[in-house]
Amino acid sequence: MKLSQSRVLLGALLCGMMANTVYAGEVNAAVAANFTAPVQQIVAQFQKETGHTVKLSFGSSGKFTAQIKEGAPFDVLLAADEKNPQLLEKEGLAVEGSRFVYALGKLVLWSAQSGYVDDKGHVLRKGGYNKLAYADPKLAPYGLAAKETLEELGLWNAVQGKLVTGESITQTYQFAATGNAELAFIALSQITQNGKVTEGSWWIVPAHLYNPIKQSAVQLSAAKDKAAAQAFLTFLKGEKAKTIIRSFGYDLP
Repeated sequence: MKLSQSRVLLGALLCGMMANTVYAGEVNAAVAANFTAPVQQIVAQFQKETGHTVKLSFGSSGKFTAQIKEGAPFDVLLAADEKNPQLLEKEGLAVEGSRFVYALGKLVLWSAQSGYVDDKGHVLRKGGYNKLAYADPKLAPYGLAAKETLEELGLWNAVQGKLVTGESITQTYQFAATGNAELAFIALSQITQNGKVTEGSWWIVPAHLYNPIKQSAVQLSAAKDKAAAQAFLTFLKGEKAKTIIRSFGYDLP
């Protein structure tokens, strides 16, 4: 009887330890800078519902990919493009089949000054500005989209003396927000909340001027807590996350 009771108690203890381990799961997520505000809301909801915690790091997709190749301890990557997750998957650094598009990004030309940017983007051709900020196209997908836009408009060569390059889309936004650049190509999500642009003046760049920004997520092969990482990516696909994503001006795949 005593042995049986001991086994029951031991089983209960082990189950409790296992449940506690799941409850206390942690996800180390590398997130494209343009997705900062949406993912913070998504994570708050995810943590509340699951008990897992998520540690967020923000930056450019290209830099994160380089860091992951060097062994950076991330569990998931939420990139601003498809290329970087595909590259990691190809090199065996991401779990095959875990990659998916979680948002379709939109590029905007933005100024912190009200009335400065017209709704057709003609301000670019008028040339009455000194600095135009954009993110490094080698590191940031939104920077590449900005370059493609300028090339399509035939303005790439003309603006070379005016360009200010940010390491990420966050730094690019800051150049314009602080007045160090009159104009900046940024993500619509950076100036959108609850479906409305909240500041300055802007031109939503027509989608045909740049290649689609298919923001993709992937689970990394080196993830320490694979169950928590999978749970987070599953939540990112769900309706609650999608509602938040839409509210920041993204389209959904």
